[in-house]
Amino acid sequence: MKTIPIPYHKGTLDLHIEQENLKHLLTSSLEEYIPPLGEEELIYEALENPIGTQKLSEIASGKKSCMLVTSDHTRAMPSKTTLPILLKELRNGNPNIDITIMIATGLHRPTTRDEMINMFGEHIVNNEKIVVHDAFKDDDMVFVCKLPSGTELAINKMAFEVDMIVTEGFIEPHFFAGFSGGRKSILPGISSAKTVNQNHSALAIDNVKAATGVLAGNPIHDDMAYAIEKVPVDFCLNVAMNAQKKIIGAYAGDIMKAHLKGCDFVNSLAGAKRVTTDIVITSNGGYPLDQNLYQAPKGMTTGVACAGEDGVVIMVASCCEGTGGENFGTLMAEGTPQQILDKIMEIPPDKTISEQWCAQILSKILLSHKVILVTQHFDHEQVKKLNLIPAYTPDEALEIAYGLKGKDATVTVIPDGVAVIVKD
Repeated sequence: MKTIPIPYHKGTLDLHIEQENLKHLLTSSLEEYIPPLGEEELIYEALENPIGTQKLSEIASGKKSCMLVTSDHTRAMPSKTTLPILLKELRNGNPNIDITIMIATGLHRPTTRDEMINMFGEHIVNNEKIVVHDAFKDDDMVFVCKLPSGTELAINKMAFEVDMIVTEGFIEPHFFAGFSGGRKSILPGISSAKTVNQNHSALAIDNVKAATGVLAGNPIHDDMAYAIEKVPVDFCLNVAMNAQKKIIGAYAGDIMKAHLKGCDFVNSLAGAKRVTTDIVITSNGGYPLDQNLYQAPKGMTTGVACAGEDGVVIMVASCCEGTGGENFGTLMAEGTPQQILDKIMEIPPDKTISEQWCAQILSKILLSHKVILVTQHFDHEQVKKLNLIPAYTPDEALEIAYGLKGKDATVTVIPDGVAVIVKD
């Protein structure tokens, strides 16, 4: 018997599995990587040697105002470490610069004050100007241009009311944008709801290149990359992290160049050779990404990549906020996976419904795989209505899966599905 801790909410749940069933344990090499410097030293090293730009303090010199774009409560961005350093560097270059921290929510709900304190620390919340982006406030948006897909790019008008823009983010594999970080601070980060919806249209999501670890030819990434050519981002700091949410890499400077270098680093360590088994157990890496079912397809897609034909996927996610997005929950309750998928695929890009993309991806998964959701927070009767099978523990889920696939079923465990890129 082997015991494997699976990330869940702010801790772990233990999986107990017989050795003869366990065929593969897939983890990212990010966990084994030992960085040459400590967390703060990595950041200072990146800021001291920016890629494709002047140093941040030099850019800030002579500027009157700055918008510093950061991640929201759904992301594990280590802003308690990064933000104080960025603020210090900006003020080293210009002690009087007027800085506004913009929380890039995309289409997510507003970040609460308590969440801000958890993300940034009380000192920053009490002493800095913080604005929460609201994608649904049309009066706050300004039209910029048309993107390659034909999508109209509209972003928060504050981006054109300041003298400089700085973004921070972290890089991890992303299930349809290729990688998180970089350009995502702008689109979807501070873009209008209409822009984000069209960028995430059913047609774009259905593209084979809209996949984990893929940038070249990815229509969603292409729109995002074009957007930052039209928005004056002066400086970017992106970090890479391990499962303990510790910084193991930092990349600063030009938003595209620094991000791509960081993506190369993550890609070199996150890859795992594709394996196929009857059952796959995975997660979203725990809090904050496992707060709701809306985010769960991220880890599920990694599980599906290793599930054999009609294999069972066990997804461990607290879903302490239930379904998450209202539209997502409504769509997932509207019928069978095929009915849901058919409805979504008929929606033209300019009529895209917020959150339909995760319903599209999850419905497509459910067409070929049984999915067991391990949650101790989300009502199990509601889980059933959404076409998933509920369980309270990984062990209970595994017993259910054995009932579907047989006691001698083979099993792959991917403790953090978001951190792994499955490659052929």
